[in-house]
Amino acid sequence: MTLNVKLVPGDIVKSRRGRDEGELLIVISIVDERFALVADGGNRRFDRPKRKNVLHLEPIGFRSEEVANSLRDTGRVTNAKLRFAIGQFEHVTNEGRTTGTDPEFVPDAHADEKGE
Repeated sequence: MTLNVKLVPGDIVKSRRGRDEGELLIVISIVDERFALVADGGNRRFDRPKRKNVLHLEPIGFRSEEVANSLRDTGRVTNAKLRFAIGQFEHVTNEGRTTGTDPEFVPDAHADEKGE
């Protein structure tokens, strides 16, 4: 499946192939039309980004402006900013779900135990 989507630094993508399959990553830079450097701030740090084939990256339509601005202004970004951007995206996408594992629902379970 070939996608003609232009990736830009700051884009949050999902890995489609490799050991990191299914993980969220942020595009750090574009090497050429075929490869991009990606990092997540945790397992894959900014100082050692992963070189991934762009066909193995799935754009999810979300871009971290904070990461993009930092990369554009200084050429660097902190690992904490990368982790924060991915966490922020996960929070936004999980906001509408009621799985019962979300910490927002834990107090309700405790209230039932106390008889409230």
